Amino acid sequence: MKNLLYFFFAAAFLIVGCKKDEPEPTPPSTTPADVPELVFKFKFDSTQVRLDAFGNPCTVPAGHAAQSPKFNTMSAHYIELSPSATTAVGAGAILYHAPETSAGGSTAIDFNNGIHAAEGVIWKKVPISSIAPGTYNYLRVSLAYQNYDIKYKYSGSMYTGTLASFVGYKTYLSTYTIKTQTVTVNANKLQGYWGFETFGTVFEGEAPGTTVVNPLFATSPIPAGSCLATGQFAAPLVITGSETNDIVITISLSTNNSFEWEDDGGDGLYEPTAGDSVVDMGLRGLIPIVE
Repeated sequence: MKNLLYFFFAAAFLIVGCKKDEPEPTPPSTTPADVPELVFKFKFDSTQVRLDAFGNPCTVPAGHAAQSPKFNTMSAHYIELSPSATTAVGAGAILYHAPETSAGGSTAIDFNNGIHAAEGVIWKKVPISSIAPGTYNYLRVSLAYQNYDIKYKYSGSMYTGTLASFVGYKTYLSTYTIKTQTVTVNANKLQGYWGFETFGTVFEGEAPGTTVVNPLFATSPIPAGSCLATGQFAAPLVITGSETNDIVITISLSTNNSFEWEDDGGDGLYEPTAGDSVVDMGLRGLIPIVE
């Protein structure tokens, strides 16, 4: 099976050398245990409403097909609490900005120093004392990396592969591990780059578009090329500065048909050897939930 896949995929994708090398994540927090914190976790919800870039419910376009991936891990490189719909990006309370590097020639997200977390696992902690007291209605999170499993069709049968998807504005990659195989890059990669592993073989590609949901597009636009997703709290998050307990926020992300391709075969199944090509890997909505 591996040899057959190699033969058919080689026409469409670049095959890269592999070795095992798993980057070590940064610890979520070094704050003393008795200091109250904002605690962030991810949730990947395939039943959450599928939104377009402007925050409107949307369906998969004609001629395309999509599936809801099974997520393994996620990382983000920026968190901001925004008071109102007119607050400009950067004018709210910036809670986290992940390491960046110019090792690839221009400033980019430093993948190997990012924090990666599975669903329900603590991803990041921020001392509440570092946040300006106030009322915050929106959470903005710049998504950077997704690792998930997708189903694909080959020679009449269905199989599962693992995809490493880079949706940040630009990412510097020395190496990255998809599932068991590691890809060596040593360069910057633009938003939409991905690596796919199946049966121990790795392929690379680029999606031409990445949907980034921003319901505040009319009053508070996001930088072009960023993956700064925006979501509104069900009730405003009030920071008084006198908190004594942690506040846990679940970043619920819509994975509802978030992996989208041009369905050349018209059967609704992802079949790269039949001409299907990936067009979008952007997540389809963000809801911040205060536990």
